[in-house]
Order: sequence, then C-alpha cells, then structure tokens
Amino acid sequence: MAKPIIECRDVWKTYSMGDVKVNALQGLNLIVKEGEFVSIMGPSGSGKSTAMNMIGGLDIPSKGSIFLDGKNIAHLTESDLAQIRGRKIGFIFQRFNLINTLTAKENILLPMMFQDTPLAERQRHATELLKMVELDDRTNHKPNELSGGQQQRVAIARALANKPQVVLADEPTGNLDSKSGDIIMTFLKKLHKEGRTIIVVTHDEEVAKCADRIYILKDGTIVKTQKGGYVR
Repeated sequence: MAKPIIECRDVWKTYSMGDVKVNALQGLNLIVKEGEFVSIMGPSGSGKSTAMNMIGGLDIPSKGSIFLDGKNIAHLTESDLAQIRGRKIGFIFQRFNLINTLTAKENILLPMMFQDTPLAERQRHATELLKMVELDDRTNHKPNELSGGQQQRVAIARALANKPQVVLADEPTGNLDSKSGDIIMTFLKKLHKEGRTIIVVTHDEEVAKCADRIYILKDGTIVKTQKGGYVR
C-alpha cells in the first residue's frame, strides 16, 4: 500500500497587514500518497498559492505540521528547506520562471549545479531531458526565442533535473493556449505513469479532472474531496 509522501496537519498561515490579520490557510488537512496524481482546485483567493508554498517548502506555516516523506518540514531553516526542495520536489510555475539570459539547456543544468552533480552527469541528463520534452533542437535557444508552450516544456525538464519524487505544478497551463495546455497535461500524465507523484494547483476544472483525486479549497481549508477523471 502506498505511503503518504506529503501530509498537512491543521496547517494555518496568517499574514499581518498593519493591525489586520488575514488567515490565508485555516486548518488545512490533506494527504498525498506516493505515486498519486492530485489536483488542488479553488477560486482566486481560496488559498491555493499559499497551500502550494507550504507543500513545496517555499514558506513555513504559522502553526501546524507539514510532513514530506515522513519528515516534519514546518519549521526548518531556509537553508535546510532549500536542500530538501532541491532533492525531493520539482516545481513548474505558471510564468515559467526561466532565466532569460540562459539557454534552454543552461536553465536545466542550473538545479543540478546547486546539488553538486558532476559536470558530465549534468550534461548527459540535461540532454536526455531536452529530448524527452521534444526540444533537443532548441538546446541553445533562450526563453525569448521559444513559444510559451516550449518554455513550459523547458520548465518541466528543469523540474525533473534532480530526479524529484514529487512534481508540483502551479497553474501549469494558465499562460498557454488550449493546444499547448493539452501538450503540457499529456507530459504530466506521462510522468505520472513513470511513477512520479504529481500535484497540480489550478482554478481550471478541466485541468483538475486530469487527476486521480481533487481537493476543493475554499477560504483556506479543504471543503470537499472528489474523484478525478484520470484514465490510465
């Protein structure tokens, strides 16, 4: 039986805005098991981005616990969090977040440099990843020389650079036309079939339905869990 790889227990995130306190998350509870494909869905302002930051170790909660592969990461130092993020989680962002001065291959190489991967292995793996996302003919192109869909495919390759257990995608189709969006979701399904745990944060119902299971978020808490439409 698959074990939980991510678990949020009564997670709160409170921001202070002058004298006003805003609860972006209010007792978030969710479990994602190894090898699952899960969507977190909700309207703007529901707490999706904050939930993604917590799950991905990009921020720490005001209270509550977050377990990643059995380790509570809720109150680790930033340097410890960065190391865990680099090894265990691959991020795909709506705005791609590629470095414009670097080529497609150099963007993919960068995360491996931070993990001290040997140069020859970095080069080999980056080449393999570009081929996997069908961009081996764009190796030396910079982001402004690529379409939005191509940039997102580079972002997927970069997310896989350190062979993470979890791929966390924040609105991965949000800046793409429908055809490019379909291509990106096909890649994510392929990664899932290869054994990756996939978490997609989205407001798009059609994207959410690609998952095994959908968490519905409202006012910073899960209000409903439903079965997705994923077909193996």
